[in-house]
Amino acid sequence: MILARSRSLFFMAFIAGALALGGSYYLEYVIGLRSCGLCLLQRFCLALFAGVCLMASIHGPGRVGNCLYWLLALGCSLAGTTTAWRQVLLQSSPSVHPGVCSTNLAELFASTPWVPLVQKMFSGTVDCVEISWTLFDLSIAEWSLLFFIAVMILAVSQLWRLVWSRCLRPLSGESSHRALISD
Repeated sequence: MILARSRSLFFMAFIAGALALGGSYYLEYVIGLRSCGLCLLQRFCLALFAGVCLMASIHGPGRVGNCLYWLLALGCSLAGTTTAWRQVLLQSSPSVHPGVCSTNLAELFASTPWVPLVQKMFSGTVDCVEISWTLFDLSIAEWSLLFFIAVMILAVSQLWRLVWSRCLRPLSGESSHRALISD
């Protein structure tokens, strides 16, 4: 029962991730907003999360596989939370003047190795600080942070549920029913 419920939960998490990813592409290509380096990192984390959830819902793993998939989803959500949190911090402190860098991925990947590239993206750009769109007075980075935190809470709660149900399960030789004192 737990595993069947987890499989459908993975599918719903995939749908939520795909909708959020579709929303980010809509804002970029239809509305015309430019995405910065941190936005691209958040989008990458979101795509990884959606991919992990899709694989888990198709695979339908057992208890150990379920834990591994939820750990992978938790890792993706932690990375996304970190990047979204950094962008919210950059947007909330207008005194910081980040440098200018190119948002063209081909130029960035061709000119720099991975670690300095991520460091350069985390230092922020002018595009990262600019708030160009809001919904209910929250910026895109704040919405992204809320989404990643919600997904992180979901992954932690599912991992906790799986571990707790494993701890409550009786040992192999014991009965799952309680013995009455009068027996």
